[in-house]
Amino acid sequence: MSVMFDSLAYVKKLKAAGMPEPQAEVQAETIMEWMEDRLATKVELETIRTDLKRDIKEIDAKIESIRADLKRDIKELDVKTEARFKELDVKTETRFKELDAKTETRFKELDAKTETRFKELDAKTEIRLKELDSKTETTKTEIKRDLKELELRMVIKTGAMILGGIGLLFGLMRAWPLPVQYVSPPATQEKHMLVPPAPAQPPVPLSH
Repeated sequence: MSVMFDSLAYVKKLKAAGMPEPQAEVQAETIMEWMEDRLATKVELETIRTDLKRDIKEIDAKIESIRADLKRDIKELDVKTEARFKELDVKTETRFKELDAKTETRFKELDAKTETRFKELDAKTEIRLKELDSKTETTKTEIKRDLKELELRMVIKTGAMILGGIGLLFGLMRAWPLPVQYVSPPATQEKHMLVPPAPAQPPVPLSH
């Protein structure tokens, strides 16, 4: 690559300024080398920049490819996940239906057993109440009979006691008779004679 630098003109200017020609030529060559190095550095930088741009484009392309692959994988995963959730929903719904059916059957069986048990308990209770009523009626009848017997015994005992008292009274009256006073009736009335009472009969013992 040519360098846009006129070294001869530069040497002439230096010589005209009083610099010796060899020194002027050395300085011109030094400047020429420096400019060539600088230009080479710029070219290398441009090459590096071009390579970096190409690499960046390649990286962007790879990233875009990876992104597309990720999107595709995510879509596939979403589809698989959605299908899996649907299958799980169907299985869960079926399982719940089976569980509901079993629970309903179990409750019906339990209701039937409970109803049967209550019926048996009602029947036993009814029988027990009838037996209790029968026993109660029997007890009432026995109590009434016992009360009647007791009442009869009391009546008999009371009658015996009354008769005994009367017999005792008559016995006392016979043992110690009361004096009898005769009162003369008026002239216009007939005379009545007092008759002493008949002796009392002894009391008859009553069988119990």
